[in-house]
Amino acid sequence: MNPAEYFKNKNILVTGGTGSFGHYITSELIKFRPKKIVIFSNDEDQQYHMREDFKEHGDVLEFMFGDVREYSRVFEATKNIDIVYHAAALKHVPMGESHPFEVVKTNVIGAENVRQAAIENNVEVVVTISTDKAVKPVNVMGMTKAIQERIMLNPANGKYKTRFVCVRYGNVIGSRGSVIPYFKERIEKGEFLPVTSFKMTRFLITLKEAMELVFKATIEGETGQLFVKKMPACYIVDLAKAMAKAITGREDYPIKEVGIRPGEKIHEVLVSEEEMRRAVETENYYIIYPYGRLKTPQLIRDLKEYSSDNTQILTVKEIISLLKKENWV
Repeated sequence: MNPAEYFKNKNILVTGGTGSFGHYITSELIKFRPKKIVIFSNDEDQQYHMREDFKEHGDVLEFMFGDVREYSRVFEATKNIDIVYHAAALKHVPMGESHPFEVVKTNVIGAENVRQAAIENNVEVVVTISTDKAVKPVNVMGMTKAIQERIMLNPANGKYKTRFVCVRYGNVIGSRGSVIPYFKERIEKGEFLPVTSFKMTRFLITLKEAMELVFKATIEGETGQLFVKKMPACYIVDLAKAMAKAITGREDYPIKEVGIRPGEKIHEVLVSEEEMRRAVETENYYIIYPYGRLKTPQLIRDLKEYSSDNTQILTVKEIISLLKKENWV
């Protein structure tokens, strides 16, 4: 089934709906003529701006102020909903290291609230948005997202009407609070670009690619499955060089190595070695099955983890091309 058929006349809830993901998925979903899209978030200012951005679609969009930490509010939000996109999260690594339990309350307790409310209200499918930082985590944000995945993909969920699936991807190009808008702002001010380690690599994915992954999981996913899209990576120092060259024309723009921050890794992993044993690989995706659910375990294959240092590494020239395509330079 294609997205136009699947989403027509559906009632859809997006938690954390005023973020970059929420904006983009809303703009895509509107094309498919859903009955209703509910934007659920605790950001009053962003709700106002998003309401203005989509004011011509006021007959489809509803805005609900609330926090996933509060079960009663989440229960109310999931009433008469067919599809939930659970994107609400605290995702900034340094903040998580300083305030760990605040991250637990949103990313873990919030996830359980969404799961339970979806079950109680007979939601058709819940799609949870995860991150590469959930794999072999070393920081609080990653640890809580890993637990969030386990909550949503718990085999016990199979006894309920609601389907629970997850998607996992790397850095979305230009998302709010990410490194690309940060670098761009510093370049426009003439300030040096700080890179924590010149050896650091990160996966890159466009918003369009992220949406393709999300829609595939929504329509095709079975309870307990986790979908990962194959994607390129780059050295962060090369990303800095690419942005500086594209914006200023300079190849000698000042870039400084400033040291790794608490909770940072040199490389990120999208699929671990252990997960490879219960994954199906296609041309563009990995689909990870719950323990014991894959009928033919992947025993005879390369079980090396899929990480940001063993995927396709973009050159400076390729990064510039990608940034231009995404209108960031």
